[in-house]
This record gives sequence, structure tokens and C-alpha cells, in this order.
Amino acid sequence: MTPPVRIGLFGLLGSGNLGNDGSFEAVLGYLRTEHPGAALSVMCGGPDVVASRYGLETTALNWYEGEYRTASGPLSIVMKGLGKLVDVFRTAAWVRRQDAVIVPGMGVLESTLPLRPWGFPYALLLLSVSGRLVGTKVALVSVGASVSTHRATRSVIGWAARLAAFRSYRDEPSRDAMRTMGVDVVNDRVYPDLAFALPAPSEPVLPRSVGVGVMAYHGGNDDRHRATEIYESYVDKMTRFVAGLVADGRPVRLFIGDRADTQVVEEIMRELESPLIAAAETSTLDGVMRAMSAVETVVATRYHNVLCALKLAKPTLSIGYARKNEVLMTTLGLGEFCQSAKEIDFDALVRQFAELESRAGELTEIVAKRSAEQARLLDEQFAALSAAFLPMGVR
Repeated sequence: MTPPVRIGLFGLLGSGNLGNDGSFEAVLGYLRTEHPGAALSVMCGGPDVVASRYGLETTALNWYEGEYRTASGPLSIVMKGLGKLVDVFRTAAWVRRQDAVIVPGMGVLESTLPLRPWGFPYALLLLSVSGRLVGTKVALVSVGASVSTHRATRSVIGWAARLAAFRSYRDEPSRDAMRTMGVDVVNDRVYPDLAFALPAPSEPVLPRSVGVGVMAYHGGNDDRHRATEIYESYVDKMTRFVAGLVADGRPVRLFIGDRADTQVVEEIMRELESPLIAAAETSTLDGVMRAMSAVETVVATRYHNVLCALKLAKPTLSIGYARKNEVLMTTLGLGEFCQSAKEIDFDALVRQFAELESRAGELTEIVAKRSAEQARLLDEQFAALSAAFLPMGVR
């Protein structure tokens, strides 16, 4: 009897970022449909969450549990250093047990938010190096990328990508970024973000309601010296915007994209204390889409909050923190409805929102058509992935 093909999935999954988990769910759905006999296992940041939620075999991404907490003393520094060494052998052992490993989407090659090279980039490099050494193919599927301004981070990310056997990107700027960092991208393709492959729920819409997706935003790697200032300015302007909606009698539903964003939701609700404001209780991207399907329009910051709104064909305004937000909005036909989270022009935001609502019918039709095309392109990628990368066990 032929043993089942062994496919591993790798990433910061089950760690509280709903976008990461949504990309994982899209690939998991594809594998369970097209490769039903495959034995799946996951090396991830939240192994207990992934195991209980999806019923899969899991391995912790890092030996040291405090890997992503700031070192608070000599002991934690020593433990982190020891963990880096132990993870070399742990990662190689896990990769060796797989026939193929998929990194499902996510911004694994990005450095738009605060990032250290010895954090997740190091873990990704260990994965790619291990794959090369033990003969297991590693695929980076519909991932995001950006050019890092820090030499060490740029080097680690570049080699992690260079050593992978398969690469595709969720937008053209991501592929351009890897080209700039010296990676040969001639055979790399661009496909939509994996979350476009998720099913779109439909709930009754509350008239005049607005969904507002918030983020605990502190700027990027180069903004550490004024992170608090950026955060307070962002929260102040988002609170003012929500206050204006409430003053107009509009029901507001607040959304998060990561557990860390909960503090912003709490600050806004504490400041405004209005019965018209509710916080969507969500722990998955599917839950976000289900709650978001009940509002008429959406204003959001997190990339995958914006994507969920577009997937649902909602008139959407992006207050983004990276170029990927603008690229996504432009691709779906809403490029004129973008703002920067770092420097929100409040008066322009109010004007943009008014125009967004006045053109809701027209924009909904455009977004619905383009969103359907994104899903079709992902079907094309999954077929290509099965044919070229996972030929064993294809139905």
C-alpha cells in the first residue's frame, strides 16, 4: 500500500492574526478537496489553537515560548539565543518528515511593520535551508513582500525566498520587491491574496450601518522613536470619525484583524459610550466576513479587513499602513478611496466617505465583478500548484 503524501503548512498561524489564519484556511480547503488522502501537519506559532480548531497534527514554531516577547533580562536573552540553536534541529527534523511544505500567503517577506531579522524571518530561513538540505520542496504561495531598509533583515528575507522551490506573490509590487533584493523572479507568478478563495457569507444588512476596522498601529520599523505619537494620532482620528457617524444616528460595528487591536476597540467604546457602537466578536476571518456582511459600508485599516469588505462587494475606504492596501483597492476598482494610517487627513476622510456612499450602487457592481475574477485566478493557481508542485496524489 502506498503511504499518503505528507504535506506540511508553516507560518505564524493560530497566533491571533486573523488574516494569516484566513490564508491558511483557504489552502487547507484546497488541500482537503484536491488532495483528500494527504497527511497534513502544521508548524506554527499557535499549535494548540490550530490543533483544536482544525483537528491537525501541530508542532510549535519555536522551542522557546517567549520568542516573540521583548527580552526582559539576562535569562530571557540566553533562552532566546539557545532557542535559535535548538530550532535549527527542530525545523530540519519536521521538514524532513514532509514531502512538501506550503507557506500559505501572509506577508512573510514583508517588513512594513516593526520586524527583527532574528524573529520570523530567521524561522522562514531555517525552513528554506532545511528544505534544500533534506530534499523537501518549499512553496511560498501568494505571499506579500517589501524591500527592507535594514541590511540584515533584507539578507535573511532574500535568502529565505531564494532557497524556496516555488514562489508566487499576492501583488506585482511584492514580486518587484524580491527582484530588487536580488531574487530571480523570472519564473515567479502573481496571483491574488489567498483569502479571496474563502466562501463569502451573506447576512441581512442593517440600514445605514458602517463597519470600521481598527488597528493597534504604531508605524513601521523606522518609526520606533515616535511609535506612541503615531498610535495616539491614529486612535484620536478614528474615534472622531466614529463619533461623527454616531452623531448622525448611524449604527457602527467595530472590527479587528489581530488580537492586539482589541485595545483600540476598547478605547473608542470607552470614549464614546454610545449604544449605537458594537464590537464584532470574531476569532476567525470567516467570522469577520460574516459580521461584516451585515453592514452597508466599510472603513478599515488592516489589509485583511479591507480584503474581507471587498470580497463581500462592500463600498470600502482603506486607511492603510502599506502600499499593499492601495494596490488591493486599485485592483478592485476603489483606488481613489485610500488614506494613510500614519497621516490621516480627517477632512478628506469625511469627504471620501460621503462620496463612497453616494456612489454605492455603482461601486458595488464594480467590486463584485472584480472580486469574482480574483477567486477564478486562485483556482488557476491551485491547479498549477497541484500539477507542478504536488503531482503525487492528485485526484
